Amino acid sequence: MNAKRILVLYLRLVSAILLVAVAAAVMPLEWMARIHRAAGLGTMPQGLLVEYLARSASLVYATWGAMYLFVSFDIERYLPLLSFACLLIGLFGLGMLVLDLYVGMPLAWTVGEGPMLVLHTVVLRFLLRRVQAA
Repeated sequence: MNAKRILVLYLRLVSAILLVAVAAAVMPLEWMARIHRAAGLGTMPQGLLVEYLARSASLVYATWGAMYLFVSFDIERYLPLLSFACLLIGLFGLGMLVLDLYVGMPLAWTVGEGPMLVLHTVVLRFLLRRVQAA
């Protein structure tokens, strides 16, 4: 399989994972509260701002997934955008790691968020370089 095809498949896989976040944006608040407890975060605070932030964060991830899906259909055209996304997402991942550590998120959450975003950018950057070299 050539580098371009691997990049396309990778973007579509990441896109599918990120698009699942749409479910969190529309799920009943009671389900969110159960997931919150199951994640070891205690009782979910109540209020409009908490619900807004949970749903809007989910939509941000889903939007990012939709962008990856769109870009995967014309890789050459969007190589500069993907390169820029690597920078932004890498910085975002580092920022999320600092934030998770600062607020005291559980270890599984902390490891599964910021470091995974940084790993994603490393993989994406590697694939982009292979496509650009081909």
